[in-house]
Amino acid sequence: MRILHAADLHLDSAFAALPEDKARQRRRELRDLPGRLAALAKEEDVDLVLLAGDLFDGERVYPETLERLKEALGSIGRPVFIAPGNHDPYVRRSPYAGDGWPENVHIFREENLTAVELDALGCTVHGAAFLDRCRTSEALDGYRAPKDGKLHLLCLHGVVDEPGSEYGNLSRAQIAGSGFHYLALGHIHRYSGAQQCGGSTWAYSGCPEGRGFDEPDDKGAVIADVEKNSVALRFVPLCRRRYRILQADVTDCTPSEAMERLLPSTAAEDVCRIIFTGAVGEPGIDLRALQADWAARFYELQLRDETRVARDVWERAGEDSLRGLFLSEMRCRYDAAADEEERKKIDLAVRFGLAALDGRDIG
Repeated sequence: MRILHAADLHLDSAFAALPEDKARQRRRELRDLPGRLAALAKEEDVDLVLLAGDLFDGERVYPETLERLKEALGSIGRPVFIAPGNHDPYVRRSPYAGDGWPENVHIFREENLTAVELDALGCTVHGAAFLDRCRTSEALDGYRAPKDGKLHLLCLHGVVDEPGSEYGNLSRAQIAGSGFHYLALGHIHRYSGAQQCGGSTWAYSGCPEGRGFDEPDDKGAVIADVEKNSVALRFVPLCRRRYRILQADVTDCTPSEAMERLLPSTAAEDVCRIIFTGAVGEPGIDLRALQADWAARFYELQLRDETRVARDVWERAGEDSLRGLFLSEMRCRYDAAADEEERKKIDLAVRFGLAALDGRDIG
C-alpha cells in the first residue's frame, strides 16, 4: 500500500514577520499547497492520504482557502483522512463541521480513537481529533489494533514521549504495543525519518511550507510504502520557498565577498538570514549599506552581525590615552567573563565605546 502522509499546512497563516506585501503573497502561495499535494498523490498513484492535523492555522478560515482545499482533496479520487489538531480542533464553528466536503474525505470527529475499515484495500485507518486547543489525555492509552490480518494505520496529531504535554502525548511503549503498522503523526514541523518502536513504524512528515526561521530548509510530505513486515518512507520536498540561515565568515575577506561565496542559487526565491562571523576591525560591519546593496538579490533578506573585535584592536589597550584605558578595562572584563554570551556583550560594548570616542555612527 502506498500512502501520502502530510500535516501542519497551517493555511491562512499570517506571516507577520514579513513585510505586508510579501505576507499577502505568501498567504496566496500557501493556498496553492493543497493543489500541490493533490498533484503529488496522483503522480505517486497513492492508495490513500493521511493528513495529521493543523491543516488550518486557526478555527477561522477564508472561504477561498476552504474551497481550494476541498477541491484539491476531492480531485485525488482516493480516500483522504483528516485528524484535526490543536490549531484546527473539531469544534462547532470549525470548517470541518460544515457541509460540502468531498465524499472521499473522512474527518475524525471524536477525541477517542475510532476506526474506518477499507475492505477493498485490506486496511483499517484509526484516528482521533483535538476537540480543543489542548489535549492532556493519551489517545493510545490501552488501545490496541486487532490482529485480523489487515494493515492498521494511525492518523493522529500529537507528540511522542512528552509526558504531561498538552498536545496529546504518545509514549514509545504505547506505540510499541499498539499493533499499528504505520503511525502518521503531525505537530512537529520537521521530518523525523522512520522511527521504530517494537513492530510499529512512526514518523512526523513535518510541515510542507516553512513560515519562519525556526522552520528552515526543505519542507514537504512523505510517501510511505507500507507492507505487513516493512515500511519504507521517502521525503518529497514541496515548499515554494525556503527559510535559510547562513553564516558568513569575514575574517579574511570583506562582507560582500563573504556573501558572494555563500549566495544560494535559489536566493531570489528564499527568505535568508545571513549571520556574519569572524574578526573585524573597529568600525564593524555596515549592515544598512549591505542591506541596500544586496536585498534585491533575495526574496527577503535579514542580516545579523555576530563578529568579534579583531586582535589588533585589543593590542592598543596599552596606549597612554583614554582609548587605551577603556580597552584595558574592557579586556579585563572580557578575560573574566563567565561564558560566551557575556563575552559577546563586552565585544559589542567595545564597538560602541570606540565609536563614541571617535564620534562615529555605529549604525
